[in-house]
Amino acid sequence: MAERSFAREVQDLRIGEGEIFRGEGILAVTKALLQSGVSYVGGYQGAPISHLMDVLSDAQNILGELNVHFEASASEAAAAAMLAASVNYPLRGAVTWKSTVGTNVASDALANVASGGVKGGALVIIGEDYGEGSSIMQERSHAFAMKSQMWLLDPRPNLPSIVDMVERGFELSEASNTPVMLELRIRACHVYGSFAAKDNVAPSFTLRDAMENPTRDCSRIVLPPSNFVHEVEKIERRWPAAVDYIKARRLNEFLGGHQGEIGIIVQGGLYNTLIRALELAGLSNCYGETEIPIYCLNVAYPLIDDEIKGFCLDKKAVLMIEEGQPEFIEQAVNAILRNGDIQTRIVGKAVLPRAGEYTAAVVRDGLDAFLRAHARDLLKTHSAPVAPLSAEEQRAVAETTPQRPAGFCIGCPERPIFSAMKLVEKEIGKFHVSCDIGCHLFSILPPFDIGNTTMGYGLGWAGASAFNAKAKKRTISVMGDGGFWHNGLTSGVGNAVFNRNDNVLVIVDNGYSAATGGQDILSSRADNKTRTTNNPISKAVRGMGVEWLKEVNTYNVGRMKKVFKDAMTTAAKGPKVIVAQSECMLNRQRREKPLRDKAVREGKRVVRTRFGVDPDTCTGDHSCIRISGCPSLTVRDNPDPLRDDPVAWVDNDCVGCGVCGENAHAAILCPSFYRADLIYNPSAWDRFRARIRQAVIGFVQRRDDRARAKYSFGR
Repeated sequence: MAERSFAREVQDLRIGEGEIFRGEGILAVTKALLQSGVSYVGGYQGAPISHLMDVLSDAQNILGELNVHFEASASEAAAAAMLAASVNYPLRGAVTWKSTVGTNVASDALANVASGGVKGGALVIIGEDYGEGSSIMQERSHAFAMKSQMWLLDPRPNLPSIVDMVERGFELSEASNTPVMLELRIRACHVYGSFAAKDNVAPSFTLRDAMENPTRDCSRIVLPPSNFVHEVEKIERRWPAAVDYIKARRLNEFLGGHQGEIGIIVQGGLYNTLIRALELAGLSNCYGETEIPIYCLNVAYPLIDDEIKGFCLDKKAVLMIEEGQPEFIEQAVNAILRNGDIQTRIVGKAVLPRAGEYTAAVVRDGLDAFLRAHARDLLKTHSAPVAPLSAEEQRAVAETTPQRPAGFCIGCPERPIFSAMKLVEKEIGKFHVSCDIGCHLFSILPPFDIGNTTMGYGLGWAGASAFNAKAKKRTISVMGDGGFWHNGLTSGVGNAVFNRNDNVLVIVDNGYSAATGGQDILSSRADNKTRTTNNPISKAVRGMGVEWLKEVNTYNVGRMKKVFKDAMTTAAKGPKVIVAQSECMLNRQRREKPLRDKAVREGKRVVRTRFGVDPDTCTGDHSCIRISGCPSLTVRDNPDPLRDDPVAWVDNDCVGCGVCGENAHAAILCPSFYRADLIYNPSAWDRFRARIRQAVIGFVQRRDDRARAKYSFGR
């Protein structure tokens, strides 16, 4: 069950010539693939490209009508290896994943396919996860494209440009026998717009044709002596062919004015940001109409020497807008100009930050500094840039806006795992925790503050493999079910068994690849019409040779605590694995809430569990919050005028998971938590029981009131 269904939107993928397609960037990419006659598509989900995988999954019927094979790959490496189908056959294929970590995983297959080259068009759609919205290390795909000499497209973030670059990407790949990368930033993935559609095209040469008529070409396999020939071939044949195609089809664009002593070179993906910065500076309107010449690099690699020379030849200075570092493009442009004896000044990182996302405000400031040095007349004749917030204003915003670090969702089944871990830590002392990529990584933040390192998806246990030494304490490693099937089964569990590791692994089994949007995986309990699910993690772990294995429901904090302590203190040697199981609450709510609301509307009896805190019993210690951190737990003023400390409070966001009460019980805290069942459309029996309870409670309350009044009068 994915984070979002595109079942309705994908129906528009059937529209044809003469019609207008409207939708998000990821839908436009899918439509462009179908218009290009693609034979196969695959990939691995990950922001900001997860929804593209969801769209492809929801569009499987449409793909099937065109004989297009879709594969939800086990990893980015598996996806990249699919491109092998395009090496010997005229088959167009596309794969997708999150960069740069996904590209790192796929690098072995990519390096091989880039070396041997392709016959059919091969397109790698990269979700370029760089900037303030990213959750990974800040690296760019550009270096990998240069290293393997794959061509890198960076289209302007509007639907016509994106669609055109997808279609041209296949043609460029075939013209130069080289796989092509197309990078899309998160805003491009979700930008909304329209474009003139074309008819979908079924592949003229199908996968079946290739399977029934196999061909082989040893010169395409990366083995001596062919691998040495490949390197020469890249430089002497493929590169010139790519340059010729890019120039002939004018993939890069010359926009804005055509004359002047200054100009701007910009990566295609940053074009919208540049136009906004120019608009703020009074040098453009919102439609991009400006007198300043702009050279837009929809192809970030390779650069076209003749186009760069021609653009810079009559200019005194050119602003180079290239996000991130090293400044690959700026260095290359300088080399091209100097080798051509052109003395145009290239200004890039001298006025723009070397690192960090280039927002409109950042580019505006860099543009302002560039103009002050090289075109002051433009500053005089146009309005001044919008002033940023002053330091005092920024402090005021910080003081009034509370910090809210990323954390687990309300009712998340992973929260009690780390609550139990904190309780064990109090009993046996601190221990080293090796984290992994996924929702569980939020445990490094308050209130848990658990975790020492993270090395990559599915590498939680491998990240602690060096600590396989004799010591008074064991280490704990954490791994999600998505990471387990992606990489952890071999790199973590298999490695630990082989090396007789004596430490502990916790596999968070919440039923989905939750952190990437709730996609089904091998161990999902849900029935999937097109995939095989219900393959237990415990079975795979035992198959690798693990003997000490415990399965536990995460919401049972007391049981979780006991299993953790047993694993850390047992005399048994060898790897110890705890499979902590409970369904991802987000996916559960997405499935159950619509059904519950529908039942309520239809007048059916529905019971919803809620938890609360008795303010008269709460001591104000707030240990429940410190070992849980659930967003539904907050504080309120104490109703007792004789007590100053605020009391804990459960707000209306509660989903009834019961972890707060379980934590209180496991930690032997206060008994202030209570459970309440909210009954919608109650039956006659429900109403009768409610009247009896109200009568009994009312009798007891009136008796207590009389006793207190009597005691007060006696005083």
